[in-house]
Amino acid sequence: MKFHTDNPSDAVEQAFFRIAREQMADVPILNPALVVEAVDFQRWQGHWLGIVIAPWCMSILLLPGSSENWVPVGQNKRRFVRFPAGDFAFLGGLEAELGEYQSCSLFSPMDKFSNQTEATQTARASLIGLVSAPPAQTQVKPEQAQTADKPDLSRRRFFALR
Repeated sequence: MKFHTDNPSDAVEQAFFRIAREQMADVPILNPALVVEAVDFQRWQGHWLGIVIAPWCMSILLLPGSSENWVPVGQNKRRFVRFPAGDFAFLGGLEAELGEYQSCSLFSPMDKFSNQTEATQTARASLIGLVSAPPAQTQVKPEQAQTADKPDLSRRRFFALR
């Protein structure tokens, strides 16, 4: 098992550049205005959390920083990770440059983005929203009263709140 003691941004970019070259080169959903970019990787609960932008997707990545509290899931197996913004489904992955990692897709395809700056700003805002507690509701509207006890933890609702 590979643990990342230092910021894994360079390794993330190397892995996704290789994937772009070897597996995605002829895929029609690629957005030619975008390139691979690792965005704002930071320590989170002893591990590394950040976002990768690629011409075909934007995903939250979680990489092991140590063996402590790391929950391995295996390739293409799902686990839910709790953040202040809610529970998010992550899939296990394995790449030579990264070792084991887990990813949660935010956007795919990437046709909604007209340039790299727009994608990077969206990634940064998404990461801030993910690790920030949602504002407390001071008043429940009548149409919300029926669902107030069942939080809607979908990605669509997460982005609508921001």
